[in-house]
Amino acid sequence: MEATPLKTVALHDTHQQLGAKIVPFAGYAMPVRYSSDLEEHHTVRRGVGIFDVSHMGEFRLRGPQALDLIQRTTTNDASKLQPGKAQYSCLPNAEGGIVDDLLVYMLAENDYFLVVNASNIEKDWNWLVQHNTAGVEMENVSDQLSLFAVQGPKAAAALASLTDVDLGAIPYYSFAQGTFAGAPGVIISATGYTGAGGFELYVPNEHAAHVWQQVMAAGQPYGIKPIGLGARDTLRLEMGYCLYGNDIDDTTSPLEAGLGWITKFTKDFTNSDNLKAQKAAGVQRKLVGFVMDGPGGLPRSHYPLVAADGAPIGEVTSGGQSPTLSRGVGLGYVKTEFAAPGTPIFVQVRGKNLPATVAKLPLVPGTEEV
Repeated sequence: MEATPLKTVALHDTHQQLGAKIVPFAGYAMPVRYSSDLEEHHTVRRGVGIFDVSHMGEFRLRGPQALDLIQRTTTNDASKLQPGKAQYSCLPNAEGGIVDDLLVYMLAENDYFLVVNASNIEKDWNWLVQHNTAGVEMENVSDQLSLFAVQGPKAAAALASLTDVDLGAIPYYSFAQGTFAGAPGVIISATGYTGAGGFELYVPNEHAAHVWQQVMAAGQPYGIKPIGLGARDTLRLEMGYCLYGNDIDDTTSPLEAGLGWITKFTKDFTNSDNLKAQKAAGVQRKLVGFVMDGPGGLPRSHYPLVAADGAPIGEVTSGGQSPTLSRGVGLGYVKTEFAAPGTPIFVQVRGKNLPATVAKLPLVPGTEEV
């Protein structure tokens, strides 16, 4: 059976010219790094970097029943949204797990914009179509848009000259639509996946190359650099942000995953009765962040987590070296009695039980939380 050829983003050639290492990710050929993960991570934490994350999926939902469809299929309460606001949410399945996590943007009355994970575009689309029983106009615009994440404490200053939109007046999880670097109809969103602040730019593909070049030029005095998926992963890990397929999936409950804050029982949604019962009964396991006690040993996905006596208590879902802390950090599910911050746990690394401590999220102080 032939392997499906990888899809490419609009600026694939640009990334190759910049010397990026290209790897397969979620069915796309994506830049994983341009220089080193460490350098790129620090560039975003301390200055400003630009990611091309155009592999993400985008759906447009329009019509008088659009909100109803979103309310029935997502856990958060989208009725709280106003035009210019976005929220983090997830699509629960009927078995207690998660179809995907996503962003919901309200563009205008009866007009919504959903941003989903690249690996789940077809799955999410089919899930929404299956539940679209009231004629909501749905459009998959994933292949029409590029998405650039300009992240870091210097992001607003670096982008200010490229638009008349007052970037400083866009609160976290809000957005504006306007002309950006001469390109019309760009969504400028104060969101991101790094905890370093910044903006995400949704740009029609025909303007993507020009916008990228303009951002790189305007950001030059601020030390802007292109950033790959490697640093994106260490940045989100330091924040404790869930990565679909690692920390959440079709078998993990949003309540187990620490996503109770986006699970609103003020409305009915897919499997809400069972999740409400789970909340009342209490979950048996929880997703936690942890920091290795010493400099040695890197936690990796699927490494066992054990108690002091060696008894199994869970498993690592994401892990690696934190460039900011200079030690190993991770996320993993543990039995609830081991979930409190400060609890000592052990990570099995190549047959050795190495000590770690459950830590409050974010793992790196002074960063943004959603």
